[in-house]
Amino acid sequence: MRKILHSDLNNFYASVECLLNPDLKGYPVVVCGRTEDRHGIVLAKNEIAKKAGIKTGMVLYEAKNLCPNVKCVVAHHDVYLCYSRAVKDIYREYTDRVESFGIDEAWLDITNVSKHGGDAAKIAEEISNRIKTEIGLTVSIGVSFNKVFAKLASDMKKPDAITIVSAENYKEKVWPLPVENLLYVGRKTKIKLKDMAINTIGDLARFDRDILSKKLGKAGEMLSIYARGEDQDVVKTKAEMQEIKSVGNSLTYYRDIKTDQDAFALITLLAESVSTRMISYGFSLARTIHLTIVSNELEYTTRISKMHPTCLAEQIAKEAFALFKKHFAWGNGLVRGLGVAVSDFCKEEQLSLDNLTYDTQKKKDLQNTIENLRSRFGRNIINKAIIFADKRMQQLNIVETHTENIGRQVLHGLKEEMVYGSSTHHK
Repeated sequence: MRKILHSDLNNFYASVECLLNPDLKGYPVVVCGRTEDRHGIVLAKNEIAKKAGIKTGMVLYEAKNLCPNVKCVVAHHDVYLCYSRAVKDIYREYTDRVESFGIDEAWLDITNVSKHGGDAAKIAEEISNRIKTEIGLTVSIGVSFNKVFAKLASDMKKPDAITIVSAENYKEKVWPLPVENLLYVGRKTKIKLKDMAINTIGDLARFDRDILSKKLGKAGEMLSIYARGEDQDVVKTKAEMQEIKSVGNSLTYYRDIKTDQDAFALITLLAESVSTRMISYGFSLARTIHLTIVSNELEYTTRISKMHPTCLAEQIAKEAFALFKKHFAWGNGLVRGLGVAVSDFCKEEQLSLDNLTYDTQKKKDLQNTIENLRSRFGRNIINKAIIFADKRMQQLNIVETHTENIGRQVLHGLKEEMVYGSSTHHK
């Protein structure tokens, strides 16, 4: 039987900030965007802030009203990435099968690890202790026989805990949990399951799989497999994860997005970023568009559609905005963030000559000229007119940057730089 760990760094962003600035110790701490923006949101919080009732996604001024002595710290994503990679360096000393699940979580397949006689709990304990002593952070680790249950186990007890879900105890430990605790059961799926009187993971496991498939499609079958402990998904190696199947970018904006014009302007910026990165990776055309909408209640909606194969930012923006108009109504709330991605890549030679029009080539030439100007004089040397309606949007450069691989060897110097050289960054 497989031995899978799921490791989750506790209150990661806030923990890193407290580690770098000891003056924050003992205070409620939240990590946010630009603190001068009244409508900034809480990206992360430490345990003290959590106990005060502050939640991720809460508007910053609400957090301050709830907890007047809260310390607000501007996010340092490049630093978090450095710490994340240092932690994963430790994981890879045990196994090459380390699969990231975001910046602060990862699965490890330790089935063939012989250390401690192959005792998964003891290996997890050693990893936890090493992260604490070598990095200065704490983790919650779930130990199980598949990825889904390992993830569930790591969520059961926090912070700084190790929880085991085995083939012998999973019905006792997992099945009584609310169905929404299961991986990939979102708000809308939860509602659909509850309409079928499925309230717990056990209810889902016992429910007829054929009916689930009819009601929810492939997702129903997948969730049934997860609930029954039948997940056989492998933990991928770094090499297996590096194959690029999609290119995307997303942004949580500094304020709520309230109009079609706002949404289209932001989608335009995202589409330009996606087009630039897609071409830089060597992809000629993409045939599928993905749009993610994040409401001001932090509810995520993702929609996917086929499109005429393109690499043009203008066309990507047009297709993404069409999805936005089709699937979002302003009467249902406001928008906090948007994400645009493309996938299903193909080469130009796979298309017929009829599809490669003169007009398309002119647009490609124009786009290449614009990108050349931006590479020489800065991203914002030229922008579409719609961007100029918002001064803050004009200043954005949301083409994703890729920090060079930095391991544990730089953390000591990084701590000194952040604590002693730039101590004024905390507000």
